[in-house]
Amino acid sequence: MRVARRKSPTLTEVELELMDVLWDKGEATVAEIVESLPDARLAYSSVLTMMRILEQKGYVAHEKEGRAFIYRALIDRQQAQKSVIGYLLKRFFNNSPELLVVNLLDHEDVGPAEVKRLRKMIEETK
Repeated sequence: MRVARRKSPTLTEVELELMDVLWDKGEATVAEIVESLPDARLAYSSVLTMMRILEQKGYVAHEKEGRAFIYRALIDRQQAQKSVIGYLLKRFFNNSPELLVVNLLDHEDVGPAEVKRLRKMIEETK
């Protein structure tokens, strides 16, 4: 018995790749999206399926032009980033931005210039 995979509330890696094409182009047909992908990674039918999933998730919409569907993003890159950060905060950091930042500082290579910018940003929010 095969259990269906739960839908991701955020963008999967492949979905993000398709959204990047739409964010760069503004709008595109499935054929144009396929052409924009590196190394023809995905077949037309796979991209079409993914675009339908993105539409169900509320990330894209389409308009019919002749026989083709023209897809456009309903959210911008910053909205997607905010959604992912909210998901991470809720799922992994107990809704604590502080825990997220501390984790980043502890586990990522953050240079002195980045720390200086972070300090400045923190000071500006007070």
